Amino acid sequence: MKHVVILGAGFGGLELASRLSDALADQVRVTVIDQNDGFTFGFSKLAILFEGKDAAEVQIPYSELAKPGVEFRWERITAIDPAARRVTTDRGSYDADILVVALGADYDIDATPGFAEGGLEYYSIAGAERMRDALPSFTGGTILIGVLGQPFKCPPAPFEGAFLLHDQLVERGIRDATEIRIIAPMSAPVPITPAVSQQFLAELTARGVEYVGQKQVVELDPPAKEAVLEDGERVPYDLFVGIPIHRVPAVVAESGLAENGWVAVDRDTLMTPFPDVYAVGDVVAIPMAKAGVFAENAAGVVADNLIARLRGEASERRYEGEGNCYLEFGGGRVAKVEANFLGGPAPMAQLVGPTAELAVDKKAFASERRTRWFGA
Repeated sequence: MKHVVILGAGFGGLELASRLSDALADQVRVTVIDQNDGFTFGFSKLAILFEGKDAAEVQIPYSELAKPGVEFRWERITAIDPAARRVTTDRGSYDADILVVALGADYDIDATPGFAEGGLEYYSIAGAERMRDALPSFTGGTILIGVLGQPFKCPPAPFEGAFLLHDQLVERGIRDATEIRIIAPMSAPVPITPAVSQQFLAELTARGVEYVGQKQVVELDPPAKEAVLEDGERVPYDLFVGIPIHRVPAVVAESGLAENGWVAVDRDTLMTPFPDVYAVGDVVAIPMAKAGVFAENAAGVVADNLIARLRGEASERRYEGEGNCYLEFGGGRVAKVEANFLGGPAPMAQLVGPTAELAVDKKAFASERRTRWFGA
């Protein structure tokens, strides 16, 4: 019986484990390892931030995982040997016939001097809770949202934050006393498509939110409450919200899999240069957006190819970098960005909505995946 070891239990890891369980429960043994004890959809951090939910309310414990042939291990990975396909954790070691790295990207808060002391973020659960608790004391002034580096997870998230902040400040009666600005290194909100970028810009303008592109915050000066830009310009703020610089997890960097910063893979199959070692999701070096839906689709490609191989069949499925991301526009309206990065001559994306109906679809999206990934 083949042993498949999956590192990381996010969108990619859970999708792969689920697909292998459904198709090959009697032919493969699947071990999923993650340092966390539960799964949280990325968009649930907005519920923590703006709806007052606690982390426990939006987390799905991995103890609920009940897929045949799948075993979850709550352990911290300390070393990866891709040549031997061996993984060491704080509790033991695992030898894999097939190894899949789906550990995502970590946040390097310290890479931006002053950010830890003078800024807020909502990309982590702890960060969303801290920002939620800090917002009530904000009574007006300048909110500066800074994208601190590229690539970063969920490209629409900085704009979701601006839309929902706008709504909250209107509800509190202090929107007229507040200026919201977004500073980002991208020339436009969605650089791969001018049409979608223009839709974002129109929505921002309608709310009085300024977008400043092709500029990057490199440092915060908390005592002065100023953000320092790459060209030396200093921008004052009363509340700074940053999208942190992203890195591969340290254990991946130390393994030699990410010699150029991210894990190199074959774009069609997601296999690394090491035989039977794959990588999916945010950790890979493919030049495209990082988001859970892309990790899910990549895991589906790996699953189809492994299932076909273990059945002695041929598989021609290749990864096309496709996915649909839901985007909160405020006022109960949700939009959907439909994107395909690798399936055609050039990356493409289009925006559907926003509508109230898509808000219902978003809830169904989460419910369907919970059922599929965790089982009965």
